[in-house]
Amino acid sequence: MRFGKSSVLAAAILAAGGVSWAQSPKYHLGRTPSDEEIKAWDISVGPEGKELPPGNGSADVGVKIYAEKCALCHGLTGTEGKFLHGVLLGGKESLTTLEPVKTIGSYWPYATTIFDFVRRAMPFNNPGSLTADEVYSLTAFLLYRNGIIEEPAVIDAMTLPKVRMPNRDGFFPVNPVWMPGYYQPYFSPQPVPRKKKQ
Repeated sequence: MRFGKSSVLAAAILAAGGVSWAQSPKYHLGRTPSDEEIKAWDISVGPEGKELPPGNGSADVGVKIYAEKCALCHGLTGTEGKFLHGVLLGGKESLTTLEPVKTIGSYWPYATTIFDFVRRAMPFNNPGSLTADEVYSLTAFLLYRNGIIEEPAVIDAMTLPKVRMPNRDGFFPVNPVWMPGYYQPYFSPQPVPRKKKQ
């Protein structure tokens, strides 16, 4: 079967027309979000905590909020792991064992992640309903119960990013330091020099 120049040209025009037709219609559905709506959705908090809102909290306030709004799913002490929810406490030094217990205290590398996750996803039956002070207080309570901060410590936008989590250096970096003669052993976030045979 042979195609002439006119057939190829016609096919090209149809293809181009189809593409432009698929991109051109406006269905007039939806609307552009307002600045307030965008601001309400833009709640991500990075490791450096630059996006943290004003407010503060402490563990003594957080324990009451936890009992009222969190214990139903996470248990009275945070170690029960009810339903589909994992435990929140414990697991210290278990990550290099055959049965690692991944909790806030043993696994998470940044304390600001606690604030970010609790604010956007908790409580499970009413996510996003907690005030900034409540989230700071819950974060302080969870950090205290994991033995990372002292009970009277006040957590806010200045102090939270400075909290050093036990597993801060346990994750593989985006750009590992590779050099000749290095290798990547299990459970090591950075390559290490290979020992020379004697």
